[in-house]
Amino acid sequence: MLLEQTTFTTEQLLAMPDDCVERWLVDGELREKPWRVRGYREGRISAVLCHALEDWNRQQQSAQGEVAAGNVGFRLTRQPDTTLGTDVAYVSPEVARIADETMLYAGPPLLAVEILSSNDTLQEMHEKVRKYHEAGTKLVWIVDPEYPTVTVYESGKLPVLYNGDQEVSGDPHLPGFVLPVGKLLP
Repeated sequence: MLLEQTTFTTEQLLAMPDDCVERWLVDGELREKPWRVRGYREGRISAVLCHALEDWNRQQQSAQGEVAAGNVGFRLTRQPDTTLGTDVAYVSPEVARIADETMLYAGPPLLAVEILSSNDTLQEMHEKVRKYHEAGTKLVWIVDPEYPTVTVYESGKLPVLYNGDQEVSGDPHLPGFVLPVGKLLP
C-alpha cells in the first residue's frame, strides 16, 4: 500500500502538471482548487493597480522595487515551504534582487493584492493574509469587485474597509501612494 504524501516542497509544487488546478503550499501542505478564468473586472482592476503602482514607483528617488502581476509566486518560507501566488504585488528592491532557481520571488512582497473571484473563500483569504504577514509582508489588500471595496490588512493592525468614495493609501510602507477606490473598481 502506498502512503499519500502529506508535505511538499516548492520544487514538487512546480513540477505538478498544468491541469487547470490552482495550487499553493502552506507550511508544506498542498492546497488545491479548480482554476478559474479571470473576468474583465479582475483584469481591469489588476491593470489599473499595476499602472498606478508603476507610476508611483518611477517617481521614487531611492531604490525602486518591482510591480508584478498575474498570480506571481512568492516562496515565503522553507522547510516547511509556504509558496503563494498573488494577483498583484509590489516587491521591495531587496526581495526583487534575490534570484531563486524556481523563478519565484524568494521572500515576501511589501504589498500583496488579492482580487476576489467567485471561487475564493474567506478561509483561504484569511490564511493567505496571515501567512503573508508572518513572512514580513507589510500590506495585504483584498479587492472585492462584487461589493466595490478594498480591505487593507496592515501588519499588526486591525483591517480597514474602504469603498468607492474613499482613497486607499500605501503609507507608510509605500510613502505617498494613494489611489481612489472608485478608480480601481469599475
